[in-house]
Amino acid sequence: MKKFLCFLSIFVLLVGTKAYAVKYDIKILNDIMLQDHVNEIGTRILNANKIDVRMVFIYSKDDKLLKGEPSLTKRQIIIYDKDIQHASDDNEIAAFLSREICKTAESYSGQLKGIVGAAQVKFAPKKYEIFFDKRAVDLMVTAGYNPLALITYMNKTYPQKRYDTFVRTNLTSVRLANIYEYIYTKYPSFLANNTYISNPYYQNFLLTSINNRQKLQQKIEKGSKENIKYE
Repeated sequence: MKKFLCFLSIFVLLVGTKAYAVKYDIKILNDIMLQDHVNEIGTRILNANKIDVRMVFIYSKDDKLLKGEPSLTKRQIIIYDKDIQHASDDNEIAAFLSREICKTAESYSGQLKGIVGAAQVKFAPKKYEIFFDKRAVDLMVTAGYNPLALITYMNKTYPQKRYDTFVRTNLTSVRLANIYEYIYTKYPSFLANNTYISNPYYQNFLLTSINNRQKLQQKIEKGSKENIKYE
């Protein structure tokens, strides 16, 4: 009886260890596949837009390992789980990566081999946010991605603050309105043939942006070229 129990214990231990190893291997394989997929999308954006400066994409589950703005200091783009866990398709992953590529590319220009530019982006992001949003739209379109995914991605991942005064960032609603206007003006075909029209997050954007879109419509009807003060 004792021998049987001993054998049973060893058997359970071996089976359990093997099961854990298989589960762990699958986890590693999933991470590798995700890293490869991010590399593929990111490199496609770089090549399509002929971005001739080096940058790499690093997927990391642990956001405690890579704090700060490594994309600006080391010219590498860090993608955490929280960055893409809400991405529903490749277009939304491309939306996130396109903005990060814009930020990283900025670290190659300006004084002291981009150090000054990187510092400005890091410590005064409000000035650059909308510029990077619009530039990201350009990168996505050139690479063959749907720029409306930038709206759906941001609408479900970026919180809405009460005020944008005395803070370092713009209201998300203001950024979304500017992105919509930019697409409406420069890439109207994506709105005319809107494949995201039934997307619940795009529908939510339409619901919450009625006032801002009315302001855009008034601007168009007047033929004005003045910047709209979105809210």
